[in-house]
Amino acid sequence: LGGKALLVVDANAPRAVGAGDEYKGVKGIATSAEQATVEVNGARRTLRLGEAPVSVGGRGGNRRITLAADSRGHFVSSGTINGQVMQYMVDTGASTVAIGRPDAQRMGLKFEQEGQSVMMNTANGVAQGWRMRLDSVRVGDVELRGVDAIVTPQPMPYVLLGNSFLREFEMSRNGDEMVLLKRR
Repeated sequence: LGGKALLVVDANAPRAVGAGDEYKGVKGIATSAEQATVEVNGARRTLRLGEAPVSVGGRGGNRRITLAADSRGHFVSSGTINGQVMQYMVDTGASTVAIGRPDAQRMGLKFEQEGQSVMMNTANGVAQGWRMRLDSVRVGDVELRGVDAIVTPQPMPYVLLGNSFLREFEMSRNGDEMVLLKRR
């Protein structure tokens, strides 16, 4: 769309928003061929082309995350762990947040020094991993602190957003949309 990004805000019709434009409380800061930076309630968020929609503010007031399923039916998007960008996939079958070793190293997690070495049961059998507590996990404008996680020795295509994060939310699904509402 030239210098504009097509945004859907609060399930309204899509609107083209460029730098300096504002629509329903979302202000366009910058756009490029692959991403758009927006500001909601004074907080900036970078949205990438093709990223599944995520709530970045509005009526939920730091309590609501809205995700859309990708073409395979998975809820995949981006967020941050301890301030470092990560790609995640919601996994209601995972007991904790699970991070592959290469992603953990890229994020600067000191799992070998600070984590507890554990043997864990996986879909592929028993494997060694490191249990640790993450300072911060942020999805959209919702942040949880002190989230349990496992670092696995093998790489994974995504960080699995498991129940150590999800249990803090009431979860509902309607078709291709999942809403996570943070419990008080």
